[in-house]
Amino acid sequence: MSPTPDFPPKLTPHDPRVLSKTATINGKKIHYLIGAPAPPTAGDSGPPARANLESSSASAIDAVSQPRGTVLLVHGWPDLSFGWRYQVPFLLSLGLRVIVPDLPGFGRSDSPQELTAYSYKNVTRDLLELVTQNVPGGKAQIEKEGGIIVGGHDWGGAVAWRFALWFPDLTRAVFSVCTPFWAPRAGGYMSLQQIVDAVLPNFRYQLQLSGPEVEAKVKGEEKIRQFLSGVYEAKGPNGERVFTTEKGCLFENLPKMGKSPLVDDREMEYYVKEVVGNDKGSLRGGLNWYRTTQVNYEEERDLIKQLEQRGKNAKTGDKIVEPPALFVQASNDEALPPAMAEGMERYFEKKLIKKEVQATHWAHWEQPVKVNQAIAEFLSPILKEVDAKL
Repeated sequence: MSPTPDFPPKLTPHDPRVLSKTATINGKKIHYLIGAPAPPTAGDSGPPARANLESSSASAIDAVSQPRGTVLLVHGWPDLSFGWRYQVPFLLSLGLRVIVPDLPGFGRSDSPQELTAYSYKNVTRDLLELVTQNVPGGKAQIEKEGGIIVGGHDWGGAVAWRFALWFPDLTRAVFSVCTPFWAPRAGGYMSLQQIVDAVLPNFRYQLQLSGPEVEAKVKGEEKIRQFLSGVYEAKGPNGERVFTTEKGCLFENLPKMGKSPLVDDREMEYYVKEVVGNDKGSLRGGLNWYRTTQVNYEEERDLIKQLEQRGKNAKTGDKIVEPPALFVQASNDEALPPAMAEGMERYFEKKLIKKEVQATHWAHWEQPVKVNQAIAEFLSPILKEVDAKL
């Protein structure tokens, strides 16, 4: 995406427009990027000056930038906070404070052994605490802003939807790129194998990812570079792929991978170093997300009770999502195909806004202008409402 006045340049590794920070939340280290909008420049027709990001103090940043609200962006697998590189500068240009964590198991965040650390319940709780610590005035200021705008992709999309369920009063709006909404299961437990066999055959790859094979065979800098290249749409000389939704990772094709068309050389080096630096070059932490089916089912018994206490029909899931919502669907996403989103409108109390882009699973990289436009159109009336309160 070429930069324009409306679409500033994407983030680069170690970009000065954002701070790279770590926080300890509920005993776990979380790495995150945080940025604030540039301060207003009266009488200057040129580009606005940047906020002073040399300070590690969120209040010091806010003092000059006067954010209109707070956006929490949540990435998926295998990705990092850097995965939102096209969206962060754009959201900053809208006058928003932006917080983008590395999820548990990724980048410079911890990779705990216990699977509960990767559950929707615990991750959303941790992310709420992270945002609260980084907004001067904490929860009171978040409430004044009308809540947090939460966006996600892949696993991050699922986290964003769950954030809106667990904390509806603190969610100003929610959007997801590629990941449709699915309601907490009110019936009996279904294992991942049962889900794949009976409901979602496109999730068959998750059976491999939840097992020991990928963790054991994709280790070290060389193989991780090959693996990431393939997952990021690189192919071999004869069109070989390294990953399919039917089989998962095709290990024999790892050495054949060329360059990814979605990330440049500098970005790939950043990804490789960040992934290798987590858990001694193992993918274990990120793969733990695929091992949480039972944990999430058990913990969401409490969520179902909360929904019922709020007068929601947790059995059907009708209108259980209260905040305004946007879903950006990728027409060529093999892992999360459009068929998965059919009928999801019934889960939303307010009208769900749906957009579609011609892209694969990495829609926010392939079609950043269209994704950003969809987000901007969705947020425009919400930000006007917030502005009137601030």
